[in-house]
Amino acid sequence: IDKVGDPFPEATFQACKNADAVLFSAVGDPKFDNDPTAKVRPEQGLLAMRKKLGLFANIRPVQTFKCLVHKSPLRAELVENADFICIRELTGGMYFGEKYQDNDKAYDTNMYTRPEIERILKVAFEYAMKRRKHLTVVDKANVLASSRLWRQIAQEMAPQYPEVTTDYMFVDNAAMKMLQDPCFFDVMVTENTFGDILTDEGSVISGSMGLLPSASTGESTPVFEPIHGSWPQAKGLNIANPLAQILSVAMLFEYFDLKEEGTLIREAVDASLDE
Repeated sequence: IDKVGDPFPEATFQACKNADAVLFSAVGDPKFDNDPTAKVRPEQGLLAMRKKLGLFANIRPVQTFKCLVHKSPLRAELVENADFICIRELTGGMYFGEKYQDNDKAYDTNMYTRPEIERILKVAFEYAMKRRKHLTVVDKANVLASSRLWRQIAQEMAPQYPEVTTDYMFVDNAAMKMLQDPCFFDVMVTENTFGDILTDEGSVISGSMGLLPSASTGESTPVFEPIHGSWPQAKGLNIANPLAQILSVAMLFEYFDLKEEGTLIREAVDASLDE
């Protein structure tokens, strides 16, 4: 932004589009967070990258590391076997809908189309098929029209995956269930805004946002990144935690079916934590 006035200039987009994958670090700057009048923000670059690359599916594994179970704010017996995936729709909903703001009124539009919902649900069902065959669709169908369409389409698609147990949960209930019984979940899928909140909540199960990687996939170049934001205060202090970034590389290798390389990285991380 400081150099060219744009958090995601065209040259960066072209470089991303022409790559096999993007390894992303973190975005954010307190000077923008504390300025509500700022028209250009770092996070706009991340949203633009997702939109232009067609990255509609954000895949976030949530798991615990045995040697760090005591770091979780939840009781060890609740979290020690937690292992689930949050799949968040990335390019629709309120973050990309019509917006308006003046001094007296503001609104954001939470709109989804059938194709947007079908494609993310397909990703979720396919992940469930590869795991424990349990999919939880998270919505707010008792209040929101957009959520009712999500649930309707999920119910239409579920018979195509008869081996998968599909259940439905309101987002407020899911937020509680994630803390009360995280081992209940296998694969969770939800819309953009709910997913943004729930995936950060899920990170506390492991004890630190600095441990969890993510992948964003879709129509073009996949992006791999840690789920945490930037932490400028750590600059030069040698205290920043690189493990989520390193595990993002493991996800990158696994995406390209380089499973041995991905496993070696995970084993190295486990060995480092055990020390």
